[in-house]
Amino acid sequence: MLTREHAIAEYESGTVRPDWLTRQRHAHYERFAEAMLAIYRNGIGRTREQLHQSVHALFDDETECPIRRIDAFCKLLDEKSEFDRDRRGSAARLRQVVFQRAALKHPLVKSADQLFESDEARVKREIAGDLGKPWREIERSLFSDVIQFHLLTAFTGYESPADLLARYNVAQCQAVLYDAVSMTVWAREDFKAILRYAKLARLMHTIARQSDGQYLIHFDGPASVLRQTRRYGVAFAKFLPALLACSSWKMKAVIRHHRSHWQNLFRLSPGDGLKSHLPPPEEFDSRLEARFADRWGGEPREGWRLIREGEILHKQQKVFVPDFAFEHDGGASVLMEIVGFWTPEYLEAKRESLKSFPEQRILLAVADSVDWPDSMPGHSIIRYRTAVKVNDVLDQLRQTD
Repeated sequence: MLTREHAIAEYESGTVRPDWLTRQRHAHYERFAEAMLAIYRNGIGRTREQLHQSVHALFDDETECPIRRIDAFCKLLDEKSEFDRDRRGSAARLRQVVFQRAALKHPLVKSADQLFESDEARVKREIAGDLGKPWREIERSLFSDVIQFHLLTAFTGYESPADLLARYNVAQCQAVLYDAVSMTVWAREDFKAILRYAKLARLMHTIARQSDGQYLIHFDGPASVLRQTRRYGVAFAKFLPALLACSSWKMKAVIRHHRSHWQNLFRLSPGDGLKSHLPPPEEFDSRLEARFADRWGGEPREGWRLIREGEILHKQQKVFVPDFAFEHDGGASVLMEIVGFWTPEYLEAKRESLKSFPEQRILLAVADSVDWPDSMPGHSIIRYRTAVKVNDVLDQLRQTD
């Protein structure tokens, strides 16, 4: 993703508009994108600095292209690249050897004379001879651990120039969300997928069902609940491409300008034409859930079959989607929710949601470290330390009428 330094957006009349390349105004950018991809495809062995300089040179005559836009393109291209980062520290060791030997000849001069006899070119040849390498190779490796001198070793790239431009548009929208105070998503058909993406991104959310059948998901953003860290803001931005992979939704975010602190609206829907680069979401939201499902297996146990997020509970404006549903051959149905570590406020909201469905049998697998009541009307509590045990769940299911 882009950093705040790459973000370009206009704040006007209470709305925020990220930098957006359109077919009408920026059709010629496809040529630029094709050339940028060629620079990286043919740039194996070149330094990051050289690649960036070549990309910038493409836009020398493009007077309406801001520098930050070009830097953003470089960042997105770097994300698809592999560089030799010299993690073993060979560059630092080489510098130590070269500088120690050169120090013995200090001062070095371009042309030796009676006062200064250490000719730079001759000293370099001597060092190269001692190390058994051409000086050009030594010089190339001296600072290979510095980021701008990292050498490109591989480039997976984008499938087409249009994909690079589409990724740029999404990345600028993501950068806007770093300063989101809140986000509201309305969804229909893909509600469960959107909710799964939100849980994968570890976003704190509340859900309600509207009178028209839509589900409303409200998120508290990084600017409102976790001001001391950018980590949640990154999670918020990561959620956007996942949302774009879904259909039948609309989104409204309240954005606080990071300098003026004015609040502006940012709206999106599938009609805006943004293209997600992400694959479908993983089936499970956490390792705990995946581990439990794997241990349960695909076949029924004592007549109980495990179903992932098999039911959505809703009552008036309350909606709850338990992690699992168990269906018995005899027709009985039991739901299960795994409760891990969340903020106290989030756990309290979850408890309030569960209180709305006392008539529904729900097994609650609660981590030992979580402050949770020992009993809840209509629900059974299973405590776990590191993993939810299948036998503990079966013990509870056997008690089902």
